[in-house]
Amino acid sequence: MGFDEDWAGIRSGTTEQAPVGTRLNQLDGGGGGGTSGGRPNLATAPAKKKAAANTIENELEPDTAKAAKVADAATTAAAGGFEGWATAAGLKTVETTWDSQVKNLLARLASEKTALRGTAVTFGQQELDNRARLAGVRPTSRIEQY
Repeated sequence: MGFDEDWAGIRSGTTEQAPVGTRLNQLDGGGGGGTSGGRPNLATAPAKKKAAANTIENELEPDTAKAAKVADAATTAAAGGFEGWATAAGLKTVETTWDSQVKNLLARLASEKTALRGTAVTFGQQELDNRARLAGVRPTSRIEQY
């Protein structure tokens, strides 16, 4: 068998295989994969972020610290009543764990408060930067040619 016969056999075998197609990585014709004509994807409310940060600072942090002190006093009194018993040691362990958890919660609240305030400032600065850039792009006018 010669080359021509071999080549013809190979070519006829490939036509019997499944068709090969090309798939493009793009949106389908119906606009899938994104928003079309809807609301913008990003929105921020600096006033609400500031209000939330103020609530954390003026209500949540002080109230949490106050509640922790009340619980500490009650637990210490209870542990004193069980002096010499294993229950007293257990209550002291509970008090230590509670204090650690309160400290972690207060740190988390402070972190969230800082993040809220920082985000409001960052978005505000970004908005000012965008306005400044857009103000620098002026449409051309034939009046300017004179």
